[in-house]
Amino acid sequence: MEVDTTILFIDVRGSTSMAENLTPTEFSELLQRFYSVSAHVLTHAKAFVDKLVGDEVTSYFLPGFVGSDHAQIAVDSGMNLLRAIGYGKKGGPWLQVGVGIHTGRAYFGMMTTEVGVRDLSAHGDDVNTTARLVSEAKGGEIVLSEASYKAANLGWANLESRSLSLKGKRDKFPARVLRVD
Repeated sequence: MEVDTTILFIDVRGSTSMAENLTPTEFSELLQRFYSVSAHVLTHAKAFVDKLVGDEVTSYFLPGFVGSDHAQIAVDSGMNLLRAIGYGKKGGPWLQVGVGIHTGRAYFGMMTTEVGVRDLSAHGDDVNTTARLVSEAKGGEIVLSEASYKAANLGWANLESRSLSLKGKRDKFPARVLRVD
């Protein structure tokens, strides 16, 4: 089923270097803390947390669950995620993360294989675009598509604008950048 949604991905920055300098158990504990904090913020906002994969959390703000202002709720959640990780606080973040947010359309459905592997998943260009946006976000940044910026009715003129070359996209992609003060 195809649905309109706002998609939020949060990704750890520098995880390969961190894993290299920590024991596997220490790294796993750090990721567990990241997953827990992310899931708490996202589920509190009624987002559908899709995956905890590697060093990333993927989530969807579906209008049927969060309401018609799903883009604004996703932006607020992105800011809350950064604050929960320590951005904007004395002492700073306990982990470097970036956030990507995009509003568009996605296919949601159960994917199955002949051997019984099943996964509820989302697919489509807008999901891929969100993955590309999060890869552009530096630690402490939310890279927000123009579609999400407009859908959230932000109207903040002082946001940094970027014209991004996203992997797999023919044209430059306009985006805005949010940071916690």
